Amino acid sequence: MSFSIMPKELKARLDKGEKLVLLDVREPWEHSLAKLEGSVLIPLGTLPQSLSKLDRNAEIIAYCHHGMRSADATGFLLQQGFSNVKNLVGGIDAWSVQVDGAVPRY
Repeated sequence: MSFSIMPKELKARLDKGEKLVLLDVREPWEHSLAKLEGSVLIPLGTLPQSLSKLDRNAEIIAYCHHGMRSADATGFLLQQGFSNVKNLVGGIDAWSVQVDGAVPRY
């Protein structure tokens, strides 16, 4: 089982109307600059205290700026018993380049 997803694959799944939880683990100032529509902001540093905000049965796609923090978040959630978590490869920066140029790069 792969714990990562490519931007174009995520876009295709969202376009099909699949129910995914988009978890933004960046800081609030980053979220205010650029975000994926409908995402939940839980900065990486607050994730351990915020597990109750997440549905353990949902498929969670974690993302950050370039995919490093969200890779950490994905590993952490898997360790905490979340079974269906993926990391958006390349983060929101790759999303902007490959999928939606309207999402600002920073």
